[in-house]
Amino acid sequence: MSTEYRIEPVEKPTDEMWEVIGRGIGQYNTQHGGPDSFQHLCLALYDAEGKVVGGLIGEIYWGWLYINLLFIREELRGQGYGHQLLTQAEEAARQRGATNAFFDTFSFQAPEFYKQHGYRVFGELKDFPPGHTRYYMTKQL
Repeated sequence: MSTEYRIEPVEKPTDEMWEVIGRGIGQYNTQHGGPDSFQHLCLALYDAEGKVVGGLIGEIYWGWLYINLLFIREELRGQGYGHQLLTQAEEAARQRGATNAFFDTFSFQAPEFYKQHGYRVFGELKDFPPGHTRYYMTKQL
């Protein structure tokens, strides 16, 4: 390795770092995978006063829906809102050309909920966090 270059730890990446690293990997990925047709997908659950009490945040790229976050306040769980959010996100993704979905969840979250909706585990990390398992799940839309 050349002594003209050095590696240093950085606590908080700068905009320049995001630009160089993010744009660099994005261009590399497009070169090898083709255009990703990236789209955001967000569904919000509001209460009667218009306050956000849950929702789903995801992304669609290369024909896949990635569910980044799905959260519902605890007092609203078990009332069908999760089902509605998930099925509406899947339908919106289909309408935008997605044919598959994937995400990860923890054993203390809701893996059984997702299995009931047709998702299957394709990978797991045991003891992440300690005493729990992180599941990677997928479904053909």
